[in-house]
Amino acid sequence: MPLPFPVLSTGPEFYFLVAIIVLALGFDYINGFHDAANAIATVVATKVMTPRTAVLFGATFNFAGALMSTHVATTISKGLVHEQGMSMLVVVCALIGATLWNLITWFLGLPSSSSHALIGSLLGATFFATANGSQNIDWQAVLSKIIIPMFSSPLLGFTIGFMLMVAITWLVYQVSLHRINAVFSKLQIVSACFMALSHGNNDAQKSMGIITLALLTYVKMSGAHFPIWFFDAGKGDPPLWVMVGCATMMALGTLSGGWKIIHTLGNKMIKLQPIHGFAAEAAASAIILTAGHMGLPVSTTHVITTSIMGVGATKRLSALKLGVVGNILWAWVLTIPLTFMFTGLLMAVIRFIFH
Repeated sequence: MPLPFPVLSTGPEFYFLVAIIVLALGFDYINGFHDAANAIATVVATKVMTPRTAVLFGATFNFAGALMSTHVATTISKGLVHEQGMSMLVVVCALIGATLWNLITWFLGLPSSSSHALIGSLLGATFFATANGSQNIDWQAVLSKIIIPMFSSPLLGFTIGFMLMVAITWLVYQVSLHRINAVFSKLQIVSACFMALSHGNNDAQKSMGIITLALLTYVKMSGAHFPIWFFDAGKGDPPLWVMVGCATMMALGTLSGGWKIIHTLGNKMIKLQPIHGFAAEAAASAIILTAGHMGLPVSTTHVITTSIMGVGATKRLSALKLGVVGNILWAWVLTIPLTFMFTGLLMAVIRFIFH
């Protein structure tokens, strides 16, 4: 019978668990300032909000969105890697690899995907953890839940952003520019709200899933018994303290800004007006919230960026600064394979040293 308080082993598994929780919360914080641009770049670029107001706004709704559901967290914790291939070391290596990639792309100002960095790192660590590591990965789930959405969600972002912008333009083509800006400045606040909610809902759940995965592995390896309030190993869902912790760190990270990437999304790709910001945010948030409900860990960065591209393409393709777009696309293409190989190499070195 579970005791009313956690019973923890004092062996190495316990220290791995503590390290994983700290690293996962740190990753969530970095994700917050790395991906803050997803929710607030357009409202800053269109001057609907000041940077300070936009950051506070984004942090608040990121926090709320993180508590909306746990479908994506379940995919991360139980949907990609088989139980027999999981260890505490795998999770630690995955978090280190993903965090380093986020810091590198943030330093370069590239809006790459934190989601794909974490997934690529988790798969790479699992693959190289044992001699038959490939068998420990559910490749069918990787294809259906990661690879296909990785390509389809940006295409949807571009297409829906383009079509929505065309429809809005057709509706307001006889309205004065001053009136359009006045109306869509208010509407963009609403669309930014949904964008921030969708970002928190999808992205914070990745760290929730990682901590839940670590808790499941810890129970399996140490035989620890947890009370239901701390962790229900039978269900394997993220407990409330994990959800609140990840939501809080995501919000705090968002408060830190992420101005380099905000500048790339909001100014470097295309000149935005409130009507463009509304269309891009509305299209992206609809896609991301739908994916989150389906348990698909899509990249909010990919979706909002391609939505901005789609909106910009309605003016003319030359309005897009293709050099900047090309750099972003390279970051997307390389994120999963590079984090897979980097984290896999880290795991291989550790195995060599300790064996």
